[in-house]
Amino acid sequence: MSDTTLRVGLVGYGLAGSAFHAPLISTTPGLSLAAIVTADPGRRAAAAAAYPDARIVERAEELWADPGELDAVVVASPNRTHAPLARAALEAGLAVVVDKPLTRTAAEGEELAALAAERGLLLTVYQNRRWDGDFRTARRLIESGELGRVLRLESRFDRWRPVPKGGWRESGDPADAGGLLYDLGSHLVDQALQLFGAATEVYAEVHTRRAALTTDDDVFVALRHAGDVRSHLWMTALAAAPGPRLRVLGDRGAYVKYGLDVQEDALRAGRRPTEPGWGEEPPAAHGVLTDAEGNERVVPTEPGAYQEFYAGFAAALRDGGPAPVDPAGSIAALRVLEAARRSAEHGEVVRL
Repeated sequence: MSDTTLRVGLVGYGLAGSAFHAPLISTTPGLSLAAIVTADPGRRAAAAAAYPDARIVERAEELWADPGELDAVVVASPNRTHAPLARAALEAGLAVVVDKPLTRTAAEGEELAALAAERGLLLTVYQNRRWDGDFRTARRLIESGELGRVLRLESRFDRWRPVPKGGWRESGDPADAGGLLYDLGSHLVDQALQLFGAATEVYAEVHTRRAALTTDDDVFVALRHAGDVRSHLWMTALAAAPGPRLRVLGDRGAYVKYGLDVQEDALRAGRRPTEPGWGEEPPAAHGVLTDAEGNERVVPTEPGAYQEFYAGFAAALRDGGPAPVDPAGSIAALRVLEAARRSAEHGEVVRL
C-alpha cells in the first residue's frame, strides 16, 4: 500500500467511539478519521464539532455503499452488533478493527477470522489494556526474572457504582453480551493469557448484586495455566474500598500495584496522546517490588501507551506486517469467558 494517509470510518460514537477510538485515530500519523457513524442527533453534533473534516452519517450501510472512500472501519458499537458489522465491512473489502470483546461467542469470532483470511484483509481487536502502564510494568518484571518463577497473578478492576447506570451494558438479554464478565473480563482474561499462555482450567463465580439488575456485576474468575501458574481475576461494581490493581507473586519476590491506568480518565477529559507526559503516572501511584529478603523498592510505572495500538494498525495496513492484536488471542479469551459462564452455572471447574 502507498504512503498516502489511510482513511478510517468509525462506527459508533458512544463512550468507546468518542473517548477510546476517535482521539487515537485522529492523532495517529498516517491515519485520518474520515467518517463517523451514529444515529443519535446529540452525538452527531458532538462528532461534527470535534472532527469537522469527518463525514457524519446515521447508518453503517452508508459506508458500505461506497467502500472505495475508506481503507478501514472501526466497529465501536454495542457488543451484539460487532459480528454483523465487522462481517459487512470485510465483505465490502475493508480492513477492520473491532472493539473488545471481538464477538459474543468464540464461534462468531472464528467465523470472522476465517472470512478475513479468505479475503486477505486485516482484522484486529482493540485490546487496549495490553498497553496499560501497570500491565506493561508487570510484564517487564516477569520477563526480567526479578520475581523468579511466577506462582500467581491477582488482577482486579474494582469500581464503586452502587446505582446502576442503565444501558445495554447492564442488560440481562444474553444477545447484548453485557455484564462485567464480558465488559471487564475481556481485559483481565486477555492480560492473563498474554502473560502466562493458554488456560487449562477455569472456575468462576458470577453474581448479580445490585437490586433491579439482571446481569452480572460482581465476578471472580480463576484460571490455571500451563506450568501451574494461577490467575485470580476480580471485577465488581461494588467495591467502596478497592483492592490492589495487580499483585504478582513469584518465588523470588512480589509486585503490588494500586490504582488504575491514567489513560482512560485522560481521554474522557479530552486529553490526547500527543501531549507531553501522556500515560505517565504520579510517583505516589507507583507499585512496590518486595524481594526474597523482604526489601521493598518502588518501581516506576511504565507510561501507558494506547496510541501504540493504532500506530501498529497503521503499519500493518500500510506494510502488510502483523496486526497489533491477533484475533486468535481474543478468540481464546472468549473461550475462557464462555467456560467461566458454564463454571458459574454448574458450580464446577471447566477444563479446556
